[in-house]
Amino acid sequence: MKRKIGLLGGTFDPVHFGHLRSAVEVREQLQLDELRLIPNARPPHREVPGASADQRLAMVQLAVGESSGLRVDDCELRRTKPSYTVDTLEKLRAELGSEVVLFMVLGWDAFCGLPSWHRWEELLSLAHIVVLQRPDYDLDVPEVLKDLLAARSVDNPERLAQASCGYIICLSQTPLAISATHIRGLVGSGASPRFLLPDAVLDYIETEGLYRP
Repeated sequence: MKRKIGLLGGTFDPVHFGHLRSAVEVREQLQLDELRLIPNARPPHREVPGASADQRLAMVQLAVGESSGLRVDDCELRRTKPSYTVDTLEKLRAELGSEVVLFMVLGWDAFCGLPSWHRWEELLSLAHIVVLQRPDYDLDVPEVLKDLLAARSVDNPERLAQASCGYIICLSQTPLAISATHIRGLVGSGASPRFLLPDAVLDYIETEGLYRP
């Protein structure tokens, strides 16, 4: 059996239960050997994070802890240039080899924005794309992505294991209305974000004085 590895990148500023629940559900639905959470260093499509790269990495490590099947990969934090997904995939391909089945996990809104990504047309030559659909999504799909979905979409996860890259699958997920922006806003206003993120992460935020005015 080919080894199957999922990749879930993000700013994780801070990491919360929405991220973690998605990671667990993707790993189980696709029967992955492991799913890696990859904090971005300097995400080109987002504002400068409120926490430093080291702090965001520490929070993800605290959140994952000893969770079976989940691990933290700091490969993007070791770079000095912006975090382009295609560069990460190329690096992992070089390390893991061509036989490992890679799954790049994206939210629906990120998927709809793919045409603005650096060398986005090359992503499917390096990994499968897993799109997490939200029940409340309202973004229209660009025409170029409609064509891509028509040509590359599959419904059966087992088919993805037959190739190391090249297909797109959409997975439903448990709807959790949690966002890092909301959590930062709560902390900044003096309100508690408890039960939106792991206690260990909240304790770290409080100890480090993160997200306060």
